[in-house]
Amino acid sequence: MKKAFLFPGQGAQYPGMGKDFVEEFPTARRVLEEADDILGRKLSEIILSGPVNILTETRNSQTGIFVVSIAILRVVQELFPELTPGICAGLSLGEYTAATTAGYLTFEHCLPLVQYRADYMNDACETNKGTMTVVLGLDANIVEDVVSEVNMPNDLWTANFNCPGQVVISGTLKGVEAGAVMLKEKGAKRVLPLQVHGAFHSGLMQQAKERLAEHIQQVPMGNHSADLVMNVTGTIVKGESEIRNLLIEQVTNPVRWENGIRQMEKNGVELYIEMGPGKTLAGFNKRIGVHAPTVSIENVEDLKNLENILKSL
Repeated sequence: MKKAFLFPGQGAQYPGMGKDFVEEFPTARRVLEEADDILGRKLSEIILSGPVNILTETRNSQTGIFVVSIAILRVVQELFPELTPGICAGLSLGEYTAATTAGYLTFEHCLPLVQYRADYMNDACETNKGTMTVVLGLDANIVEDVVSEVNMPNDLWTANFNCPGQVVISGTLKGVEAGAVMLKEKGAKRVLPLQVHGAFHSGLMQQAKERLAEHIQQVPMGNHSADLVMNVTGTIVKGESEIRNLLIEQVTNPVRWENGIRQMEKNGVELYIEMGPGKTLAGFNKRIGVHAPTVSIENVEDLKNLENILKSL
């Protein structure tokens, strides 16, 4: 059976995420302790206790979600050693978790990379004020046409193609506002601002992309054990140099999540397992209409559901 492991991105964080895993499984607890040692700070306390405004800071939310997702992954691998992915993918930040799970990166090498990414994106948010808005109920092509029609190339971009009828736009406050007005005129059912620190996956992140590139080019990469579907292309990517390049390009380019999931469907995935805080990716799968079941592992109680699904397949 071909299984896909999926990992969430920024926005899924909340104080106490992964707490029941840490309390019940020494394996999960060790991941958080290892993360504290690597980073030289008590990220674990922010993950488990917040406060929410501190955890929501880009420098903490990205690293926190990555660490919790890896902690849950390691528990799943310990309890179900026969459960190995044939393919991995992650939404934005989650792409780093996916690359680690697929074998391209180690936790020890990837965590500092995620911290650099978070710090540089945080700095870019402070330098270039921006925001993001989710557009519901419009075809992706219409959203792209509107962004072109608004014609504010330094203020407005498409950022995420999540699932049918859900596209995110990103940019300066005036750019996103202008785009939102026209998208409503074009028939969008809802245009909702996202509670984010800045304009991710847009040209406003160029500074972060340039600073991060050096670290990505230098990080050691190992032999992969699973395929990796990447955000920028929405396709399986195997070449080391291309993977490095797409990790860099992802900072300023849109996430083509729907395309990536459809690529997995074509490759015969029979079970999707989402690991980490939230159940957003399972919701996307439902909207995309995947044929295989999706199970989300966010809490310890979800492990029983995974066990039952594995027995039934």
